[in-house]
Amino acid sequence: MAKIDEKGFWAKLKDNCKKLGRTVVEQLLILFYAFPDASPGDKAIIAGAIAYFILPVDAIPDFLPGGFADDAGVIAGAVAKIRISASNEVIKKAENKAKEWFD
Repeated sequence: MAKIDEKGFWAKLKDNCKKLGRTVVEQLLILFYAFPDASPGDKAIIAGAIAYFILPVDAIPDFLPGGFADDAGVIAGAVAKIRISASNEVIKKAENKAKEWFD
């Protein structure tokens, strides 16, 4: 069964929030908040996208300028796939958390 490393997720998200930008942060939050109620297939997609974000092995290393571009692409693809099944509550929760951090 797919799982998410919540501690790793929150740590990396908080450390890189400004580098990622509001849109990518909001998309990550949508994935995170949608995970518990997602179908098994969507859980696999979400867990894979979040793992790609958390893990240090990337196509473009995160420490380089533009290093989160590959992460952003993976995240955007995952959100495009699961957004239809994500509840309005999940979307609103993600928007509110992003607003809290960026406004």
